[in-house]
Amino acid sequence: MDAAELKAYEELQPIHPDPASFLRRYVFSLDHKVIAKQFLWSGLIFLLVGGTLAMMIRWQWAYPGQPVPVLGSLLLKNSNGVIGPATYMTVFTMHGLIMIFFAITPILIGAFGNYCIPLMIGARDMAFPFLNLASFWTFALSLVLVICSFFGQLGAAGAGWTTYPPLSTNIGTPGNGQTFMVAAIFVTGVSSIMGGINYVTTVIRHRAPGMGYFRMPLTVWGLWLTAILNVLFVPVLGSAALLLFLDRVFGTQFFIAGAAAVKGGGDPILFQHLFWIFGHPEVYILILPAWGIVSDILSFFSRKPANWYRGSVYAMCLVTVLSAVVYGHHMFMTGMNPLLGQSFMLLTLIISVPAEVLFLNWLRTIWSGSIRTDPPMLFALGMVFVFGLGGLTGLYLGATVPDIYLHDTMFVVGHFHLTMAAASFMGSLAAIYYWFPKMFGRTMSPGLGKLHFWWSVVLITLVFTGQLIAGYAGQSRRLYDPYQYSFLQHLRPLNQYTSYAAFILLAGQFVFIYNFIHSMAAGPKASDNPWSVGTLEWFTTSPPPHHNFDRVPVVLRGPHEFADPEVRERLGRDWIGQAEVLPDAAALPATSRGA
Repeated sequence: MDAAELKAYEELQPIHPDPASFLRRYVFSLDHKVIAKQFLWSGLIFLLVGGTLAMMIRWQWAYPGQPVPVLGSLLLKNSNGVIGPATYMTVFTMHGLIMIFFAITPILIGAFGNYCIPLMIGARDMAFPFLNLASFWTFALSLVLVICSFFGQLGAAGAGWTTYPPLSTNIGTPGNGQTFMVAAIFVTGVSSIMGGINYVTTVIRHRAPGMGYFRMPLTVWGLWLTAILNVLFVPVLGSAALLLFLDRVFGTQFFIAGAAAVKGGGDPILFQHLFWIFGHPEVYILILPAWGIVSDILSFFSRKPANWYRGSVYAMCLVTVLSAVVYGHHMFMTGMNPLLGQSFMLLTLIISVPAEVLFLNWLRTIWSGSIRTDPPMLFALGMVFVFGLGGLTGLYLGATVPDIYLHDTMFVVGHFHLTMAAASFMGSLAAIYYWFPKMFGRTMSPGLGKLHFWWSVVLITLVFTGQLIAGYAGQSRRLYDPYQYSFLQHLRPLNQYTSYAAFILLAGQFVFIYNFIHSMAAGPKASDNPWSVGTLEWFTTSPPPHHNFDRVPVVLRGPHEFADPEVRERLGRDWIGQAEVLPDAAALPATSRGA
C-alpha cells in the first residue's frame, strides 16, 4: 500500500479528540474500550449473583428442608431460611437465566468483543460508536428488570430457565416476577442485536490495510461468527419473548392450548421451537468466542504457529452453519416424528466433526511446543479439558435412543454445564488474565493466578462430573427434594460431596476477586507487550489511547508468527508483529542478528 492509499484509509477513521467531561469519558462513553469495561464489570457482578444462587441449589440437594446458612435469612422471604418448593423453582430459574444472558454473555461477547475486535484488526473504533453506547445502556436496562424480578409480586421468575408455557403463563407462574424476567430477556436481546450489527460491520469495513480474513486472529473469527449468529437468531428469541409477554400482560393466547377465544387455541410447543431455534445456536454463541480465544492463547504460549489455522477457521464456520439445523435434538421427547428426529440426530452427530477438528488442532498446537505456564495458558488448557469431557458426554444426548433415558436427568445438567458453564468460564478467565495488562496497564499476580486455576479446574470438574454420575444413576433434574423417591436415597452422599466441592469452588473465586481488584489498583505496571506476541493490540500503549493507533498499521503477516529461523537471526527473538517490518539482514550489525 502506498502513502496515498494509507492516507485515504486513515481519513475514513480520523482521530477524534479525547472526551473532556467525566460523564462522556467514563459513563456515556463512545470509546469501545470503556464500553468493554462496563460490560465486564456488569458481567462479573452478575456472575457472583448467579454463582450464589447455584450454592443455594447445591445446599438444597445436599440438605433439603434445612435452613440455608447465612444466605437463608438474608435472601429468603420466609423467616426460617428454608428453601421451599416454590422458592427452589425461582432460585434455579434465576440462576440459569442470569448465568447465560447476564454473566457469560456480557463478559465473553460484550466485554471482549468490544475490546478486542477493533484493536486486533487495526481499527480506531467500532463502526457505529453511538450504537455501541446504546447497546450497553439497553443491556443495563435489562439488568434493572432482572433486579425488579427478584422483588416481584409472588416472587421472582419460576418457570425454569427455558420459560416453557404453560408453566410460564399467568396460570403457571402468577405475579409480575416472571413478567419482569421475560421483559429482561427481550431487552437484552435488543442489546445483543445492536452489538452484533456493530461487530459484523466493523470486521467487514474497518480491517487495517493488509488484514485479510485469513490474517485475522482466531479470537476475531470466534467473536465475528458469534455476532453473525446473534444477528440471525436472537430475533427469534426476542419474538418468542415478546409473544409470551403479550400473553402474560395483554391476554393474548399465542402459547395457550385450547383457548376458547381462538379456534383451537395457541400452541405451547410452538414456543419450544422458537426457543430452541435460538437456543442451540446460543450454545455456540457462548462457546465460539472461547474457542477463538483459546486457539490464539495456545499458540501464543506454546510459541508455535496455530496448527492448521485455515482448518480451525473452516471448522468454526461449519459449526456456525450447522448450529442452525440441529435444534430438534432438544425436542426428541415432544412427540416429534421419528423420521424428523432421525434427521436431527444425524445433523447433531455431524456437528461434532468440526468440533473434533478444532480439538485436534489444539492438541497439535501444544504438542512439542515451548510451553509457558502463565495463568492465561493454564486456563486455556483447562477449557480444552472440560470442553472435551462435555463434548464426549453430549454424543449420548444427541442420539435418540439413549436420550430417551437420559433426557431430563442430571446427566443433561452435567453435560450442559461442562460444555457451556465450565468451558465458557475457563475461556473467560483465560481472556481476563491475558488482556488484563492491556486493559488496565497493570499486571495480575501470576502466583495467585495459578492458585486460582488449580483450585478452579479440579473442583469444577468434580462438581459437574458428580452431576453426570447422579444423572446416570437416575436422578431427575429440577427436583426440589430428590430423596422423596426411595430409589434415589442412596445418592444423598454423592450429592453432598458434590455440594462440598461446589462450596469450596466458590471460596476459590475470592482469590480471583482479590487478585483482580488489588492488581487493578496497585499491581505492577505492565509493559506494552508483556507476553511477547505479534497481534496488533500489543503494539500500542497499555492501556491504549482513546484512538487506539496514532498511525493505522499495515498488516504484513498472520497472527501466529513464531519460531521462524529468519526472524530469530535478524531480530534475536522467536516472534514478529503482524505489522512489523523485518529488517534487511545486510543492514543489521552482526551483534544484532541473534544467536
